[in-house]
Amino acid sequence: MPGAIQTAALAQSTPRLSYQQPAMLPPAAVPSWRRSAALELIAFVEQIGREGLDPADYRLDELREAIDAGDEAGLSQIASDSFLKLTGDLSGGHVRGADRRAWHMPDSSINGNDQQRLLAEAMSGGGVADKLNALLPTHAQYVGLREALAATPESDEAKRDLIRTNMERWRWMPRNLGERHVIVNVPAFTAAVVENGQVVARHRTVVGTRRTPTPQLMSNAVAVTFNPWWNVPQSIIRELGSMRGYDVRRNGGQLVVRQPPGPRNALGRLKIEMPNDHAIFLHDTPAQALFSRPVRAFSHGCVRTQNIRDFAAVLLAPTGRWDRAEIDAAIATGENQQTQLAAPVPVYIAYFTAAATSDGNIIAYEDIYGRDGPVRQALNRIGASNTAVASAD
Repeated sequence: MPGAIQTAALAQSTPRLSYQQPAMLPPAAVPSWRRSAALELIAFVEQIGREGLDPADYRLDELREAIDAGDEAGLSQIASDSFLKLTGDLSGGHVRGADRRAWHMPDSSINGNDQQRLLAEAMSGGGVADKLNALLPTHAQYVGLREALAATPESDEAKRDLIRTNMERWRWMPRNLGERHVIVNVPAFTAAVVENGQVVARHRTVVGTRRTPTPQLMSNAVAVTFNPWWNVPQSIIRELGSMRGYDVRRNGGQLVVRQPPGPRNALGRLKIEMPNDHAIFLHDTPAQALFSRPVRAFSHGCVRTQNIRDFAAVLLAPTGRWDRAEIDAAIATGENQQTQLAAPVPVYIAYFTAAATSDGNIIAYEDIYGRDGPVRQALNRIGASNTAVASAD
């Protein structure tokens, strides 16, 4: 993905998530808003378009009317609700539920207690805008997309919607990705190793077909397997046709099929182990010709990675061994073996259809799974509730 990437640390995968949007505060719990704080909130909401969001979602007209009317009680209620909605949207995204297709990342939203704490701090003179701005992503891609949005004319709705959609996806992402991590961008058909904000390796990938799309998830790469066995998923067994050359047995009433290591193995000669509930991982492939295609959506969901031996050598470098020559030697034995990484490396399989470049432009990628539409429509749907459960697509 173009552009510098700044990061810090994160660890655990969360397969399915519930998201909560704060309800309106009961009157007894509503803090009293000073006029100066309310005016600061209004000024912040008026500029929320720079984040790709709509001021109307945060009751801007009602805020103005309440302050003009001198309605202190009404203003405090509206301002508190607006502030809490902003804390949810800025920390975890405005678009929720089924509009997030195949989304299985850890939730970046702050919890209700932290939202109430920020509200109390803002009311005690902590600065409304400062508290809200601190919730936004600081990732270089988000910053670059925001700058591109500011430079795009209002008349270019298609480009603005593309940028806004991808800014929103960055708000869904964990704020700290890890000083060392892997990021796979499915529409770009790339996988990159990032160290201290710099891409140190970027490889072409083959991802899932439109019928078997690659989900968006986070896992930890923990090991590399040379000459892997392929445990054939039940959903694929019926597609195999002949079982010749496979290890076949029954476990109770279920057929268990494995493909032994070798040059014809569907995983190729190397697999990166990253346990997750979706059985998605990065691996080699005997179908190397597919990497020359411009659109590379051919897998059952896993991420085939070009020159994966070099990719694995980068991941294994902190162990002090396993350079490319040692990896080749291990594979040449034909023996199935596994070696652990020096430390788990977070892997993020994401879906960005636009990326900011260092010169202020953006690169657009084909929306191969049609996931932009629901996000765009939800961003443009004023006042819609975003209390829901992340879709498994």
